[in-house]
Amino acid sequence: MMKTVRVVAAVICDDMKAPSRIFATAKGYGEFKGQWEFPGGKIEKGEAPKEALVREIREELDTEIEIGSFIDTIEYDYPAFHLSMDCFWAKVREGELILKEAEAARWLTRGELYEVRWLPADLPLIALIEKGMREL
Repeated sequence: MMKTVRVVAAVICDDMKAPSRIFATAKGYGEFKGQWEFPGGKIEKGEAPKEALVREIREELDTEIEIGSFIDTIEYDYPAFHLSMDCFWAKVREGELILKEAEAARWLTRGELYEVRWLPADLPLIALIEKGMREL
């Protein structure tokens, strides 16, 4: 059986009630370098998903976030492991978004969601986010 890796992801947006822009980052390292994803990371033992998300965003982006509603859990099989990703809407509470690990970042409008090359596991999430965003 494949091992499962549990992660959390933040869909950081400009307005949680009616988001018009979301924040995405390009991976700065590893097999999928240059492909786009949402910031977040692994859930440590004994950590709740929301706690993990606050910690990861602090580590990756030097930012304090406010976590909004749960979007979905994405289940995806990579060749070496199964990914289980809890995704939440979020917004910046304080701080600037400083890239410590990613190689690039963009604020995307609903019409720009497919302009970047997403990681395979993030594609099902994009369709859900698109529904939740308003047109500019």
